[in-house]
Amino acid sequence: MDASLARARRVVALVCFAVLVSGCSDSGSPGKEEDSTRQAAAQEAAVPKSGSDLQSDYQRVIRDVLPSVVQIQAGSDLGSGVVYDDKGHIVTNAHVVGNEKTFRVTTANSEDPLTASLVYSYPEQDLAVIKLDKVPEGLKAATLGDSAKVEVGQIVLAMGSPLGLSSSVTQGIVSATGRTVSEGRTGGGTGATIGNMVQTSAAINPGNSGGALVNLDGQVIGIPTLAATDPDIGGGAAPGIGFAIPASMVKTIADQIVSEGKVTDSGRAALGIVGRTVVDENYRAAGVAVVEVKSGDAAAQAGIEPGDIITRLGRVAITSITSLSEALVAHQPGDRTTVTFTRDGVEKTVDVTLGEQ
Repeated sequence: MDASLARARRVVALVCFAVLVSGCSDSGSPGKEEDSTRQAAAQEAAVPKSGSDLQSDYQRVIRDVLPSVVQIQAGSDLGSGVVYDDKGHIVTNAHVVGNEKTFRVTTANSEDPLTASLVYSYPEQDLAVIKLDKVPEGLKAATLGDSAKVEVGQIVLAMGSPLGLSSSVTQGIVSATGRTVSEGRTGGGTGATIGNMVQTSAAINPGNSGGALVNLDGQVIGIPTLAATDPDIGGGAAPGIGFAIPASMVKTIADQIVSEGKVTDSGRAALGIVGRTVVDENYRAAGVAVVEVKSGDAAAQAGIEPGDIITRLGRVAITSITSLSEALVAHQPGDRTTVTFTRDGVEKTVDVTLGEQ
């Protein structure tokens, strides 16, 4: 082969290689723009956000969402709520509304309180909906997120009125998902056992209840409800451990209340009994004594009677009324399981089809 021809071919090959490496193409080709866009996006994703960028995200979310978070005065108690729609419905906790039927509501953009009335309270899930008597101009509904997309480590902001300080914001992360938490009845709690709760390190203080737990996309992913308590410090709040009802459950319950005026499909399994915790000779919780069996419900159909002491639901040991509630939260209405109980000192196990609470 002629030496000059060989050199020419090598030069052509090198030029082609350089073109491929640089991502170049004909100036009229759409591939050039697409490659450049992809490269720019990859470079941007590889660069961590600066403090100022994160601060801008916080401020943007606060501007977008805080107008949808209100302060609720129920009698002498204060709590928070989230504007659910443009018709004046506000979702909050059942323990915020308590036994009250009328409320004073203050929005983030006004110092003048509005009046509102109770639509329905559902203590079993610690949720309630109230409605403004007159809808102010420009009332902005919050956007609820998808609970299935909530991940541990996500940055979140808690918005509400802790200790009466309206329009307060704290920040933290999602610490865990899928928590089952039982509320006490002291301090106005409903005693509810709630499943699939979002655990967060964002500060949750009295007055935050019923407010908004928000991601950096400006979506409400939960309703802050309670903080963990630490018996070692006299039952005071354990710092950095708070819980929020997931947005999916909030939407399920609130939609029914808004459209039907009550909860028609709770999705919560029930045994159909009234029970109380019993203790053994060492005063340790040892089971649930059946006080009353509701006619036609799951327990009645399975042959469970007043005086029976329930010790197991399926494979889960039952020592107290709280542990029974927590075991039921893991089930759906219609699920088949077993109940183990003692009657006159004899242990029995029966099949049961769970009803609905």
